Amino acid sequence: MSSTSPNRTVVKNWARDAFRSLQVRNYRLWAAGALVSNVGTWMQRIAQDWLVLTELTHKSASAVGITTALQFAPQLIFLPWTGLAADRFNQRKLLMATQGAMALLAAGLGLLTIFGAIRLWEVYIFAFLLGTAAAFDAPARQTFVSELVGPRYLANAVALNSMTFNGARMVGPAVAGVVIATIGTGWAFLANGASFVAVLLSLAFLRVDELIPNERAPRKRGGFQEGLVYVWHRPDLRVAMLMLFFIGTFGMNFAIWISTMAVSVFHTGAHGYGGLSSAMAIGTVSGAFLATQRDQPTIRHLLAGTAVFAVGCLAAMLSPGYWTFAASLVVIGVAVLSFLNASNALVQLTTEPHLRGRVMSIRLAITLGGTPIGAPLVGWAADTFGPRWSLAIGVAAGVAASAVGATYLMRRREEKARVIPAIVRGDLVDREGPR
Repeated sequence: MSSTSPNRTVVKNWARDAFRSLQVRNYRLWAAGALVSNVGTWMQRIAQDWLVLTELTHKSASAVGITTALQFAPQLIFLPWTGLAADRFNQRKLLMATQGAMALLAAGLGLLTIFGAIRLWEVYIFAFLLGTAAAFDAPARQTFVSELVGPRYLANAVALNSMTFNGARMVGPAVAGVVIATIGTGWAFLANGASFVAVLLSLAFLRVDELIPNERAPRKRGGFQEGLVYVWHRPDLRVAMLMLFFIGTFGMNFAIWISTMAVSVFHTGAHGYGGLSSAMAIGTVSGAFLATQRDQPTIRHLLAGTAVFAVGCLAAMLSPGYWTFAASLVVIGVAVLSFLNASNALVQLTTEPHLRGRVMSIRLAITLGGTPIGAPLVGWAADTFGPRWSLAIGVAAGVAASAVGATYLMRRREEKARVIPAIVRGDLVDREGPR
């Protein structure tokens, strides 16, 4: 008994530390609403790709790529305004507006699909409009976390947000597969529209007096440029953004890879497609859970994530069967979430509060806004050379991002070798934040 008691205590303390943000009542309420809404979001993503790939086209990966590009293009198009809105406006009220807009759009797409009136060009329009709402929603949602928990629990709350999002990814695709196969694709869109009620209620019932408001940005010209200049003068942020560009633009095209591999290589139906998406979700949840134990991410954490990502994509490309491909997706999921969480926390923890929304919008624009470049390219490669060769683009993205991170760390090591260590440590921490 004495030998097992200490082990149980360690496990208990480890679990408590992993979920320490849930001690905050407002965050608990937010996380619960977000979990329900995220299940609907993943149902919509799966249903949208399936609708385009199998119902509106004849297995056209290019059409899926265009849809994905249109959904994420607003992150780049509206970049000068999305982060500024998060820094200037009441984030809780802004989130209620964006979440409500996405609910109405999901319901509209669902009704058109159910009644058989949906056309491919209409899906493109809905994808762009949903992406526009999401572009204003994302920086506000990510920076709002600091208002819920403050700096003490910020890194943990960021990781738990990813767990919530990717935990829903384990459920949403599987449920979407069942819904699509039994009652139709349109009902998955309607379910997503209804799921936004949960997050809207959680926002309505927050204790406003317990929020920790972020410093609001002053109303002046050049607000967006101020964020760009800030990032440019932070070498560590420049490196993180460049790594994000490679992974976000050419590596995070999972919808195309999974759908085309499921349909064209493994010849499976909606259930098999949903199963592959859920397999990747197991990896992303695992990666997010590992991140809950990390309070201060560094460039080294980003480098580890991109290196494993490249290995995972190579394994997926060479997978001989459905289950080995699913196992590779788990590895990719762990890697990409470790990388994304580390970059998210690094940016938020080392950025001035009044600039956080703008810097986060730049991060999101680079991560997701590159999709209009990468998604059509990956879709074209899948149509022209086959789905397996399109995964080679992911391998190349992981290698390129790893090279950027490794080069930065080697240069930092060389600089430290040339200058008195004590001076270097004080100067670098003040100017750039943690390595």
